[in-house]
Amino acid sequence: MGLFNAHKLLKREKKFRWSDFKYTRRQLHLYEKADPLEGKSQAKAIVLEKVQREAKQPGSAMRKCCKVQLIKNGRPVIAFIPGNLAQRFIEEHDEVLIERIGGIQGRSKGDIPCVRFQVIKVNDQPLHLLWQGKIEKGRR
Repeated sequence: MGLFNAHKLLKREKKFRWSDFKYTRRQLHLYEKADPLEGKSQAKAIVLEKVQREAKQPGSAMRKCCKVQLIKNGRPVIAFIPGNLAQRFIEEHDEVLIERIGGIQGRSKGDIPCVRFQVIKVNDQPLHLLWQGKIEKGRR
């Protein structure tokens, strides 16, 4: 290490920064390219079918989900249906609004594998008000 070695150290640090996985993904915008919502937090979708996902160990419940197709780009994703008996208010061909569940680093939340989105509105009506019985489901 010489007295004027700082320039060489900075150049070497810049060069080897690309071997860092997180830096490479951030610089090349790989998350936005692979993301079905294209960087947005919410999107509208059409319900294709209702499905059930088995919870990971040690849980043993069947989590209620639905397979939806995004309107903006036609990609199919699976969305969780939150709430007690809330799946009764969702039928095929309904228009739903989905959002990211969140979780650590945008991955699936809790014990539901491969599910990163949840339903928040059905036919422009909030799902939590529907299953609480405060409003009735609107017609389309």
